[in-house]
Amino acid sequence: MEIVQWKDVSNDRLNNISFTVLENQIITLIGPSGAGKSSLLYMMNRLDDTDKGTILFKGKAVEDYPIIELRQQIGMVFQSPALFEGTVKDNVAYGPLLHKRDWSNEQTVELLEAVHLPADFLHKPIEELSGGEQQRIAFLRTLANEPEILLLDEVTSALDLRNVEIIEDFIQMLQKKGKTILMVTHDVEQAERLGDQTFYLEKGELIEVGETKEFFREPQTDRAKRFLYRDTEGADE
Repeated sequence: MEIVQWKDVSNDRLNNISFTVLENQIITLIGPSGAGKSSLLYMMNRLDDTDKGTILFKGKAVEDYPIIELRQQIGMVFQSPALFEGTVKDNVAYGPLLHKRDWSNEQTVELLEAVHLPADFLHKPIEELSGGEQQRIAFLRTLANEPEILLLDEVTSALDLRNVEIIEDFIQMLQKKGKTILMVTHDVEQAERLGDQTFYLEKGELIEVGETKEFFREPQTDRAKRFLYRDTEGADE
């Protein structure tokens, strides 16, 4: 079932972008720096706005949702976790309490366990966490809002291998639980590991969309081929 549709969407960073996202898919977005990948995510939950075209979420224009409701349903995790001062509990419970939902310590502990963190992290100050631990808490804070879609912007780019593995396993678990995920990554191997579909962007244009396995086996456009094979073709360019 379609959950997101873009219809000829443009702004100062993206040009006439159209695509459809089905529920419970992982979409990996790749392309050179400055291609517009992060801008696409920002426009999805209105951190950036369109100049032209329409973005539909569950058949309704994103502009027609109250902004708090939209960002509750379309959650975002950034490359650098923007956590509040205070404890892990304070951060994870923030969204539910803001929306006047009951939220227990047990629910936070359950989320902690899902990302391989012990229950005693509940009362741990944020500043005492490592970068990888902070990124995991950023995920949990977003998930506590129970979003239908997760937007992930280079969420593992600053992490060590162990934390990358934990985050990737968690992303796949979230998909199994019904989440739809759009993930910007500079790591093409990660895009191939995790994606159901892959979008290739370049200079603000959506150049190619394909099933991930097919895309990496045989990209259909010259620009996608050059990007994927840039290491071997660099001497010829």
